Amino acid sequence: QVWLVESGGGSVQAGGSLRLSCAASGRTFSGYTVGWFRQAPGKEREFVSALRLSGGNIRYADSVKGRFTISRDNGKNTVYLQMNSLEPEDTAVYYCAAATGMILSSMTRSIHYNHWGQGTQVTVSS
Repeated sequence: QVWLVESGGGSVQAGGSLRLSCAASGRTFSGYTVGWFRQAPGKEREFVSALRLSGGNIRYADSVKGRFTISRDNGKNTVYLQMNSLEPEDTAVYYCAAATGMILSSMTRSIHYNHWGQGTQVTVSS
């Protein structure tokens, strides 16, 4: 069992930056795929980015490519989402999720993740 805790959310103006953290406890992230998803009010949860820790495979949603960067710190058992050039459309609750044994084609789909954090709010004002 792995427990995930997100942090780093907040309120920024458009063009600003935030770094979200997803810290794991219970066991190490080794062998996991860690994904970031977000859900805006009235909208479905959508994929943002994912990192398969064994192999280093990375995926980004088209809407965040070039602006967001996913990375890891093995020593801290933490995965980060650096968000630059934020836009009002990025406003949402951001969730990190994790799963083992994931194939590359499943990385962008929330149904394949079985561990979820509680979410952290990101608000971008214009």
